[in-house]
Amino acid sequence: MTVTPIRIFGDPVLRSAADPVVTFDKELRGLVSDLTDTLLEANGAGLAAPQIGVSLRVFVFDVDDVLGHLINPLLHFPDEEEQDGQEGCLSIPGLYYDTKRRLNVVAKGFNSYGDPMQIVGSGMMARCVQHETDHLDGVLFLDRLDAETRKQAMKEVRAAEWYGETLPVIKMSPHGLSGGLF
Repeated sequence: MTVTPIRIFGDPVLRSAADPVVTFDKELRGLVSDLTDTLLEANGAGLAAPQIGVSLRVFVFDVDDVLGHLINPLLHFPDEEEQDGQEGCLSIPGLYYDTKRRLNVVAKGFNSYGDPMQIVGSGMMARCVQHETDHLDGVLFLDRLDAETRKQAMKEVRAAEWYGETLPVIKMSPHGLSGGLF
């Protein structure tokens, strides 16, 4: 079991669009396994690769007793129906806000072996798929809130005990770029 630290609001990786997966190999399957272990340990509904510092278009989910993953998702909405309900994020711990999302979604992508797959979801599954795909685009659920609620949310974020935690420090070799990271 490899549980990886979850990146917290303020980490730049959460605001960057992730790269598409182009190689479906053992390393990718390891990433999916690490994401799944981390999600289950955190008792969340979904977790995207950027949330553990990996900028790839991969997410895992555990919704309505369905545990799975999707790589390079493309979302389609079969109708205009919306839902409004509580939403939170493992990268913004302890804070929940009513967030509008589409009620139904069809997500197409791939599994970790590169086989095409599709998730058809409504309610909580649709919310989760949209939330995690947003992470892959550098979008946080706070961005989906109306202006007044977002202002209140940011006030609560700044007051949270985890806000401003020190990000991991990466040191560069004094021998130049070819020296690598340590």
